[in-house]
Amino acid sequence: MQKSHNGLEIKSKIWIEMDGEPVFGRGRRLLLEAIDAHGSINRAAKEVGISYRKAWSHIKAMEARLGVGLVTRQAGGKNGGGAVLTEDARKFLTNFENMEKKLRKVADQCFVALFAKK
Repeated sequence: MQKSHNGLEIKSKIWIEMDGEPVFGRGRRLLLEAIDAHGSINRAAKEVGISYRKAWSHIKAMEARLGVGLVTRQAGGKNGGGAVLTEDARKFLTNFENMEKKLRKVADQCFVALFAKK
């Protein structure tokens, strides 16, 4: 993120929609990353500050709108349950991160060109 000489800075949010409905953005990215880190939807939901039910709803909506599985779930039991990201999810996260980086770079360049003191 660039700051101009007069203290202004640029910030942006990027998300993907389908038919006006959210598919993916920062919050859902954080959810998937937390699932990857913890191996648990429940723990991931707690980390990002949403209920398990909302996390599950986000996962199902993303999977339905993208047409791919993102999380492989294992039911609980004697050894407990768990969740892992699919390869499709990992690829999607990488592509989204790369897109964000490129868009931030373009936004920073435009911001400096238009708002930096000369």
